[in-house]
Amino acid sequence: MKAKLFLIAVTLLNAGMLTMSYIQNHRPASAPGADQILRGRGLQIVDDSGHVRASIQILPQSRQQDGTMSAETVLLRLITDQGRPSVKIGASEEKSGMTLTGPTGTSRTYVQALAGSSASAVVIKSEDGGERRIEP
Repeated sequence: MKAKLFLIAVTLLNAGMLTMSYIQNHRPASAPGADQILRGRGLQIVDDSGHVRASIQILPQSRQQDGTMSAETVLLRLITDQGRPSVKIGASEEKSGMTLTGPTGTSRTYVQALAGSSASAVVIKSEDGGERRIEP
């Protein structure tokens, strides 16, 4: 059972890395010699109704409620047509992570993969309260 969960976690991590690689390397075709770079502090992709469906943004360093400082973070969100951010991939100098959440209407169903300087883990939760945590 642990091997199966480990394979699921590795597959999810690979899918996340593939997505990031695709986003970073996918460039529109351009005329030879016309180097084009899109630069900005954030990006939003909207649907035909004007609802944000995907975003990439840089979250500045900030003080948390417990008084600790969070590092500057780059965050990618993929959002359902109901407005639920179902895929989140974040990266900072301190840690990185990916969260896949269940459909709209669920509150406890998700898969989370985290990698930090001192600890890494994959957490899998289901709506019925079941939970698995995989750590090295």
